[in-house]
Amino acid sequence: QVHLEESGGGLVQAGGSLRLSCAAHGRAFSSYAMAWFRQAPGKEREFVAAISWSGSSTFYEDSVKGRFTISRDNAKNTVYLQMNSLKPEDTAVYYCAADHTNFSKSKWFYDYWGQGTQVTVSS
Repeated sequence: QVHLEESGGGLVQAGGSLRLSCAAHGRAFSSYAMAWFRQAPGKEREFVAAISWSGSSTFYEDSVKGRFTISRDNAKNTVYLQMNSLKPEDTAVYYCAADHTNFSKSKWFYDYWGQGTQVTVSS
C-alpha cells in the first residue's frame, strides 16, 4: 500500500509556472506507475500526465503537451509535475495517483490517490 501527499499548488498569473510534488509513503515506490489528474468545479476528473515505473516513458493529455512535464525521483519517493505557461483553464484541484500494474490515462485503473492540491490561474 502507498499513501500519497501532494504539495506545491497555489495562485499564479496566466503565463506563470508552478511545480507540484507528490510524496509517496510506503514500500516499493518504484513498483508504481504514477499519474497526475485534475478536477475543475462541476467537471469530471481528467487525466493530465503519467510516468512509468522507471520513468523512461511518459504521456500527456493533449492540452498540456509542451507545457507540462512529469518526472519522478525514485530515490526520494516523489513524482513531480512542472507546469509552465499556465492558462486560466488549468485551474483545478490536482491529484496524484499510483497503480501497481497499469500505466494508463484511465482514472479507473489507479488504486491510490492523494487528497489533491489547488491550482488557480488568474487571467
